[in-house]
Amino acid sequence: MARKQPPPWVHAAVLLWLLGLGGAIEIPMDLSQPPTITKQSVKDHIVDPRDNILIECEAKGNPAPSFHWTRNSRFFNIAKDPRVSMRRRSGTLVIDFRSGGRPEEYEGEYQCFARNKFGTAISNRIRLQVSKSPLWPKENLDPVVVQEGAPLTLQCNPPPGLPSPVIFWMSSSMEPITQDKRVSQGYNGDLYFSNVLLQDMQTDYSCNARFHFTHTIQQKNPFTLKVLTNHPYNDSSLRNHPDMYSARGVAERTPSFMHPQGTSSSQMVLRGTDLLLECIASGVPTPDIAWYKKGGDLPSHKARFENFNKALRITNVSEEDSGEYFCLASNKMGSIRHTISVRVKAAPYWLDEPQNLILAPGEDGRLVCRANGNPKPTVQWMVNGEPLQSAPLNPNREVAGDTIIFRDTQISSRAVYQCNTSNEHGYLLANAFVSVLDVPPRMLSPRNQLIRVILYNRTRLDCPFFGSPIPTLRWFKNGQGSNLDGGNYHVYENGSLEIKMIRKEDQGIYTCVATNILGKAENQVRLEVKDPTRIFRMPEDQSAQRGTTVRLECRVKHDPSLKLTVHWLKDDEPLYVGNRMKKEDDSLTIFGVAERDQGSYTCVASTELDQDLAKAYLTVLAEQATPTNRLAALPKGRPDRPRDLELTDLAERSVRLTWIPGDPNNSPITDFVVQFEEDQFQPGVWHDHSKFPGSVNSAVLQLSPYVNYQFRVIAVNEVGSSHPSLPSERYRTSGAPPESNPTDVKGEGTRKNNMEITWTPMNATSAFGPNLRYIVKWRRRETRDTWNNVTVWGSRFVVGQTPVYVPYEIRVQAENDFGKGPEPDTVIGYSGEDYPRAAPTDVKIRVLNSTAISIQWNRVYSDTVQGQLREYRAYYWRESSLLKNLWVSQKRQQASFPGDRPRGVVGRLFPYSNYKLEMVVVNGRGDGPRTETKEFTTPEGVPSAPRRFRVRQPNLDIINLEWDHPEHPNGILTGYTLRYQAFNGTKVGKQIAESFSPNQTKFSVQRLDPVSRYRFTLSARTQVGNGEAVTEESPAPPNEATPTAAYTNNQADIATQGWFIGLMCAIALLVLMLLIVCFIKRSRGGKYPVREKKDVPLGPEDPKEDEGSFDYSDEDHKPLQGSQTSLDGTIKQPESDDSLVDYGEGGEGQFNEDGSFIGQYTVKKDKEETEGNESSEATSPVNAIYSLA
Repeated sequence: MARKQPPPWVHAAVLLWLLGLGGAIEIPMDLSQPPTITKQSVKDHIVDPRDNILIECEAKGNPAPSFHWTRNSRFFNIAKDPRVSMRRRSGTLVIDFRSGGRPEEYEGEYQCFARNKFGTAISNRIRLQVSKSPLWPKENLDPVVVQEGAPLTLQCNPPPGLPSPVIFWMSSSMEPITQDKRVSQGYNGDLYFSNVLLQDMQTDYSCNARFHFTHTIQQKNPFTLKVLTNHPYNDSSLRNHPDMYSARGVAERTPSFMHPQGTSSSQMVLRGTDLLLECIASGVPTPDIAWYKKGGDLPSHKARFENFNKALRITNVSEEDSGEYFCLASNKMGSIRHTISVRVKAAPYWLDEPQNLILAPGEDGRLVCRANGNPKPTVQWMVNGEPLQSAPLNPNREVAGDTIIFRDTQISSRAVYQCNTSNEHGYLLANAFVSVLDVPPRMLSPRNQLIRVILYNRTRLDCPFFGSPIPTLRWFKNGQGSNLDGGNYHVYENGSLEIKMIRKEDQGIYTCVATNILGKAENQVRLEVKDPTRIFRMPEDQSAQRGTTVRLECRVKHDPSLKLTVHWLKDDEPLYVGNRMKKEDDSLTIFGVAERDQGSYTCVASTELDQDLAKAYLTVLAEQATPTNRLAALPKGRPDRPRDLELTDLAERSVRLTWIPGDPNNSPITDFVVQFEEDQFQPGVWHDHSKFPGSVNSAVLQLSPYVNYQFRVIAVNEVGSSHPSLPSERYRTSGAPPESNPTDVKGEGTRKNNMEITWTPMNATSAFGPNLRYIVKWRRRETRDTWNNVTVWGSRFVVGQTPVYVPYEIRVQAENDFGKGPEPDTVIGYSGEDYPRAAPTDVKIRVLNSTAISIQWNRVYSDTVQGQLREYRAYYWRESSLLKNLWVSQKRQQASFPGDRPRGVVGRLFPYSNYKLEMVVVNGRGDGPRTETKEFTTPEGVPSAPRRFRVRQPNLDIINLEWDHPEHPNGILTGYTLRYQAFNGTKVGKQIAESFSPNQTKFSVQRLDPVSRYRFTLSARTQVGNGEAVTEESPAPPNEATPTAAYTNNQADIATQGWFIGLMCAIALLVLMLLIVCFIKRSRGGKYPVREKKDVPLGPEDPKEDEGSFDYSDEDHKPLQGSQTSLDGTIKQPESDDSLVDYGEGGEGQFNEDGSFIGQYTVKKDKEETEGNESSEATSPVNAIYSLA
């Protein structure tokens, strides 16, 4: 739920209304008056050649003026040209080409003259031009051949159009050219490549020109690029490579400027226009562009960067924007800059534009025509379109430069005067008539108007009038009382009465009376005050399941004399109320909620005078399945809102509020918060009143007098707060005099001759009665004069014509219709300060060190401060460096020394520099006069750290170091000191020191071993000593670095390293040994005959029988070393009783190689035979030897 703010056009309308209140009084059209130009074409009038030409000129006057034109300063005879006509009762020219003719024949400079018997008014000189959109010249463009990485400019050179065409680049297939920091279009239309890549020739490039009047686009023949490259494959993966250019074999280059060229240029711009500075640079990598202004900062409020920082635009240029700007183009290879000197000139602009002068016979007056420009414009006066020098002599008229003075004017002095002010950049022309009339006051608006206005709003009662001499106007209410002006009322020059905040008692009949020496006139306006329209029960945010019914409440309170209309919006668009919706006076019901119903709903309650809005959001939930586990824990939620609020025990200063708590939703209610709203000072705004424990549902509330209360209650548990309850009925307490006075009373000057008294206004609960106002009293503290006093309705009052900075005693007392508040406390305030009149004297500067100075001065006398002495302030700036060709910023800096002190220290200076310094004394108004400029020089200091210290390791034998000179040398560099030492983990080697000349910026270190790393510390030095040091470490060796990094750093020369060759040899030897072992393992598996005749030994010459042999290669079954052969030839395994016979159940089967039982490899024997004297042939040493043969 939210109450919406009024739309922004309401505030804009109020602003325009206020701006129009000071307008000049115009002569009614039924009275005689000279002509006035009311409408004319622009000075530079460009027309479409396909349409008829229209040159506007309209004027008013009595009698109605006649018109004629000049063309190129000669009379333009319209009657002789059948194509040219003039509109009836107007001076607008129409040139018709339906019957033929060329519009170009009518180009030239036109001027309109509107004349009646009282004078002649003239228009601006209108320069008529016909729009031109010439065709692009035909040309054959050869392919543009360019080396990858080189800069390129594709020139557009569009045909000159009127107005100039809009330029954009596309391919011949009408695809826009993607622009970025590297490729972009300049403001001259050319396409610039900071560096060309192979991917750039994937498309062609065509310049297009769009012409405004013809709405046509002309396309230039496309450019085709041919990019020569060392890397012919356009690998898209390289585009995101961290070093894309090196990966493609493109050499890196320092930046250079493509536009503008050179190191400096100049530019002139007119005041009020936009300043556009542009710098486009080439380089590899693509340079970054930064902008600066010498001696100051860029105007952040009107400066913006365009075209990927390549352009700087400063809008609405003024004289302070002149100066030197420079752009800095930089990449990792270096930087360059281009300086642009900007001069701001100005076409004439008005300081005082002449206004129509209405005088009575015998009155004096003057016409003022003041303009400024650069160069200074000249002023030429004319009368009725002719130079003033050639006009008849008028003894009542005196010309004094930019002013014409009229004395004792008569009827014959009526005329139209023109002021033409011009310089080389343009001109301004203004008409102002002098009308001499003798007219009694008259009212120009209908009589007895009814104005209805909403309570607490600002309103304006209009009373347009006229008379000559100009009447004085006064307003009265209900036909009695004094003139209404001041306090809650303000009368403007045009007669309008503004009431700043409407109250009920402002209702009534207002009379405006205009008076001059010839009589008076009056008019009445009846003002009715209406109650505002308020939504007091707003729709609330809701969540509903699909298919359910939702009701959004919107209860409205409004003035019964106004017609109320309530309508709804959904998502800020008018809501269509279909069959599923029902709209009532106080609610909107949605039946069968669907997903499309989700969104914001706004209730708009409006009358013909005002409106109120309230918004709520409806969330539609999916249908939930019925829970199957009844014992599941119920979720906790915020409590439901309390209901049925009731007020009882009504007393003057208290009331009992009772409510029924809502469902706690499985979380106990811990607190109840009671809020109130009042409808006088802040209607619709709720304030916390008190808080009560969750066990309480009735409480006595203490109240303030004369407040129309309305209450609501919010329940709180551990999950959160409930929605507020519906409001209770209202209860107004009786009034009483205020029991307190406003707080935070202050008296401070806003100008040197005033004192503004301000205070924090009292709120509704401390007003205690209607018509709260404040009695303001003040008097000079020293003189103890009688109190001055005034009654004020607002929260400020300005005391005028005060001496400079003198103390006053101030009292502010509250008062309402029931009486005054208690006697107020006295507060001391001060009138306005003026600028100090004196500067500190005998300023002495002592240099403390290279970055600090000590200043000592004589304090000023207290009577010259003319205010409260805030501080002494030193303005200082760095004039130059003692180092040649070093640019320094001359931006002014300041150091403050609060209080009345005679000395101070300025630090953070640049060493080895020339400085200038001025001292002032500062009070609350500002700076006083400055002392004479003092100069001092800071001595040499230690330099800043060397810039861009880089450690590179091309291989494991050498480390290359490179660095740049310090940004701030702070003196004459005498050299560099390098200290380095090897380290490996916690072990640290001996530190080595090297000393270099000031011009050396490179050094190579021979590594002692390929494992240790090195830590380098580099500092620059001057005669004073070593400056700030910078520390870097060498890259990690290959066994510490990641594989990817090792490959990147050493891929060029890794194959030539000794450690690498040794490693490869070791790996080859290891592989050879593994192959030999595998071969031996394979060869040990022999075939052994299994014979049924155990008494026949197997000799070496016996042939093997395929049917009675098997492969045996399981080493686990070989006899171990140390095995002993028994007396019967069997081998006994020590400490093992396992045997294949035991596992085979007495020889019924044997284990195969895979562990399965098979019987065909053995002959059934008795267990006794198995335990005979023969040994196993499979384990015979003789067979083992044969198996290796």
